[in-house]
Amino acid sequence: MKTTQGLIVEAIQSKAPRIIALVALAALALVALPGCKGRARTAADVDLTGIYNLVSVDGKILPCKLSHAGADMTIISGVFTINTNGTCLSLMNLSVPSRENISREVKATYAQEGDQLIMKWEQAGTTVGKVDGNTFTMTNEGMLLTYKK
Repeated sequence: MKTTQGLIVEAIQSKAPRIIALVALAALALVALPGCKGRARTAADVDLTGIYNLVSVDGKILPCKLSHAGADMTIISGVFTINTNGTCLSLMNLSVPSRENISREVKATYAQEGDQLIMKWEQAGTTVGKVDGNTFTMTNEGMLLTYKK
């Protein structure tokens, strides 16, 4: 007749392969779990289209006074629109001493490469902008423009 201790040892021995397999699966799951988060999102994964409002120029919060190309001006507001059809539009409202308010609108086509937007302006050059979350920045004519969506 088997003792209670012998029955326990026999039960453990018969279930040992199953217990080892469960422990191995649990360990494998813990190792593989961080890989299940997926790859990091890039700007190419994000819908960049929309309206971004100009919040600062060269780090100065709008409205701001500055001198550009020898002219004093006040940047009042600005909007940068990225359309789904590969075009974008920049509209800036400013004032200069000789005139009260001026609106300047320029259009471009763009291509996206990673987190960068490469813009080819109508009758002008190319500018590269960068998207980081809801913030769009670009340097244009030596000025750092920061927009928020």
